[in-house]
Amino acid sequence: SGSGGSGRERREHHRHHHSPSSSGGEGGGPKEVRVLHILKKHRGSRRPASWRNPRITDSKEKAVTDLRELISILNQSGGSSGGDRKEMRATFEELARTESDCSSAKRGGDLGFFGRKKMQPAFEKASFGLRVGQLSDVVDTSSGVHVILRLA
Repeated sequence: SGSGGSGRERREHHRHHHSPSSSGGEGGGPKEVRVLHILKKHRGSRRPASWRNPRITDSKEKAVTDLRELISILNQSGGSSGGDRKEMRATFEELARTESDCSSAKRGGDLGFFGRKKMQPAFEKASFGLRVGQLSDVVDTSSGVHVILRLA
């Protein structure tokens, strides 16, 4: 059995590191990203129900307030100077497991890798716009409001 695969991965790895820190236009950037997210649904959501709550009646304002609270916890855990990323990720996964209205909650909010055109436009734009290890602000989609942490 040959040792195939590693060569290609190294090349891939290389390519990612050349991208300038400012995200290039639509053409550039990664083909796929991997993110964790926490979703807060509200009564205006496309499907106002989740594993946490069969009937969600919260207003959007409340969903946003709750999410901002989680964001401030996350920012404290990671330290604003990009402190300990592992710590922020651990906190994010913990919060997602109890707070997220998405079925990905049981995976700590992990959506795995996805390419463009897979998610709602606002979610995609936010995910691809983050740097690795960076936390988003509130992202609003028809599913509800999200906070996103980019892993890769």
